[in-house]
Amino acid sequence: MNWLQELRSLDPRDPGRWPLAVRIGAVTLCFVVLAFMGIYFFVWQGQEQQLQSLEDKEMTLRMEYRDKHAKATNLEIYKQQLADIEKSFGAMLRQLPSKTEVDNLLVDISQTGLAAALEQKLFQPQPEIRREFYAERPIRIRFNGSYHQFGQFVSGIAALPRIVTLHDVQIKTIAGSGYDNLTMDLTAKTYRYLDDEELAQAESEKRVKR
Repeated sequence: MNWLQELRSLDPRDPGRWPLAVRIGAVTLCFVVLAFMGIYFFVWQGQEQQLQSLEDKEMTLRMEYRDKHAKATNLEIYKQQLADIEKSFGAMLRQLPSKTEVDNLLVDISQTGLAAALEQKLFQPQPEIRREFYAERPIRIRFNGSYHQFGQFVSGIAALPRIVTLHDVQIKTIAGSGYDNLTMDLTAKTYRYLDDEELAQAESEKRVKR
């Protein structure tokens, strides 16, 4: 009890007058507190950051493992999907004519217009436009006729065994004529696949540009 009373009577503003035992205890306590703080900031905190880094790395490795495991599990499915895509691509490619068949396709387009009883005013093939594995051939076309005949022409184009697309369609009334006496301007596009020689040339040109 005397010891507690002695501690209460100490003046915190004048530690030099404290008893020797109290001063030693206070210094020891300060040293212990500083030591714990040093250990926390310089040792424990660094290890905590390292532990967090290792946990993040573990999480990344687990995700990579799951991803690779899923790919390995579904490898046969992916192979089948690739085979289906190649088969579908081959079927689409067969719908594109070769270089020698393009002229026949142009004739088919013109004949489709004549079969719809349209009056052909313009049929002007444009230069080819090269794409990655195919060439695009625009054709400027103008027909005179009725809405019904235009519909027959579009249906006939859709029924062709080769791919033909219609673009920039404009239908106008012919001045001084009846309401169903019309002119139709459009651009038809045909497509052909590039042969091996053309593909090799395109690849060579691409490397030169790089």
